[in-house]
Amino acid sequence: MLWDSTFLLLIPAMAFALYAQNKVKSTYRKYLEVPSARGLTGAEAAGQLLNAAGVGNVRIETVAGELTDHYDPRARKLCLSEANYGGTSVSALGVACHEAGHALQHAGGYGPLELRQNIFPIASFGSKLAMPLFFVGFLFSYPVLMDIGIVVYLVAAFFTVLTLPVEFDASKRAVTLLNRHGIVTPEESGHVKAVLNAAALTYVAAALMAVLQLVRLIAMRGRR
Repeated sequence: MLWDSTFLLLIPAMAFALYAQNKVKSTYRKYLEVPSARGLTGAEAAGQLLNAAGVGNVRIETVAGELTDHYDPRARKLCLSEANYGGTSVSALGVACHEAGHALQHAGGYGPLELRQNIFPIASFGSKLAMPLFFVGFLFSYPVLMDIGIVVYLVAAFFTVLTLPVEFDASKRAVTLLNRHGIVTPEESGHVKAVLNAAALTYVAAALMAVLQLVRLIAMRGRR
């Protein structure tokens, strides 16, 4: 069943996801070797952007791993991987200030971010249970269970697609503010864009996979 002909729908998304993962890692590591002219660390640059915007209630901490950087809106905490927290590379500045962009979104009540936070509990539930519900219904020819699985997965897919404007906006804010406050040179600004554009591909790949998986479930439901 897992190799049903509808599985072919997922192949383009899987191939793109592999490309995106390779692209973001190679681009990030390339500019991780390029030091910024001003010599600010990622944490210092992110802190400057937050302070300049009057957002002083966000903690900036380190987290283990590579590219594990994220903003926690519940704890109002910016978590940066060690290479980006203390690093002075162009990659460190781009990633750290991208996460600062999320903190600024939160402080300013950015609509897509708030909507994303509100549906997170349902989306989290859906991502775990939608597929089991659907395939149990498929195996035992129980259409109602399949329909429930599709509806629940729809919320999870919507959450994934909604991530796109949130991430794109955070990157746009990061580049704009880095330039406005003179933290990067014009040349470095181009490098920052390259890093953030590569990172954006992973979110596009996730959204594409979610949409095609939804199409697949609907197609399989049509056979029952």
